[in-house]
Amino acid sequence: GAMHSIPDATTVALFKERLRQVGIFAELFQRFDAYLKKQGLQARSGQIIDATLVPVPKQRNRREENEDIKQGKVPEAWQDHPNRLRQKDLDARWVKKNGVSHYGYKNSISIDVTYGLIRRHVLTPATIHDSRMLPALLDGENTEAMVWADSAYQSTVVDSVLKEVGYEGRIQEKGRRQHPLAAAKARNREGSKTRSRVEHVFAQMAMVMGGRLPRCIGLARARAWWCLRNLVFNFLRFTQLQYGVVQA
Repeated sequence: GAMHSIPDATTVALFKERLRQVGIFAELFQRFDAYLKKQGLQARSGQIIDATLVPVPKQRNRREENEDIKQGKVPEAWQDHPNRLRQKDLDARWVKKNGVSHYGYKNSISIDVTYGLIRRHVLTPATIHDSRMLPALLDGENTEAMVWADSAYQSTVVDSVLKEVGYEGRIQEKGRRQHPLAAAKARNREGSKTRSRVEHVFAQMAMVMGGRLPRCIGLARARAWWCLRNLVFNFLRFTQLQYGVVQA
């Protein structure tokens, strides 16, 4: 048969951008989720929610330029230089975690406990607190109402939201003056094995799927990129499940 040349990186990037503009990645994610259900892989046994930081190339901006960006403005010096502006990420943000500063976004996901498949996902600037993403991540089609998450999601607002919509929260507890951490250790230990399953998802993305650094600029493109990566993870996980490899 005729030989077909492999498209170069620019052709692939342009094709991906056209797909992003028509919103095809989110549609594909939903279609594959429907396919999983038809194959008997309905979300079961509750859900686990977590987020991971998504680094992007750091910007070398002046202080006043960063102040404009934080306020949602385009720095005046960039407005007459479209080529320069295309290389600037106006949506990524700095956030400090465990004393270390990170620049980029945050990929928040919800997986089901039985199969470890991603059922919901949201990408946001890194400064958006994990708990704010909870309503968008809850999967109402899971067969059980339990929700596992780490202590970043612990708050009275989260507790009230979960109860109001009929979920049972299994959120890791923080130590407080009135409720020392020692009293909560047993409960935290009970849920840690379940919660750790979502960490395996992020680890597989980092080690097997080529790392976490997206080659795109801006929130819209980053969302499309990570929607596609979350979908690819589900492809790989489905293949594992087909061979009988189910998370213990």
